[in-house]
Amino acid sequence: MANTLSGGEQQMLAIGRAMMSAPQLILCDEISLGLAPVVIKDIYKRLGHINQDGITIVLVEQDIKRSLKAAHRAYIMLEGKVVLEGEPSSLTEEQVKQAYFGINPV
Repeated sequence: MANTLSGGEQQMLAIGRAMMSAPQLILCDEISLGLAPVVIKDIYKRLGHINQDGITIVLVEQDIKRSLKAAHRAYIMLEGKVVLEGEPSSLTEEQVKQAYFGINPV
């Protein structure tokens, strides 16, 4: 029964169920919320494998550092609007923080 699984196991089950439909795209919303760091690491590793198999992943996440490491493209949104975008390697931590928290640069 799915309701007896841990949070990480439930996330893995959700990913597995999504994969059963042979998707071209998977949307993951707050995939790390409330999970232990070791479980989060495993989930991101598995998402990487899924992406390498040619499946696009749209990841909505507040764990900025981890999600930017995994991303090919980043969109930072504030109040429903894109306020910063680009390749993660081109975005500085300061730019991301300012965009994420709605701080105008000095």
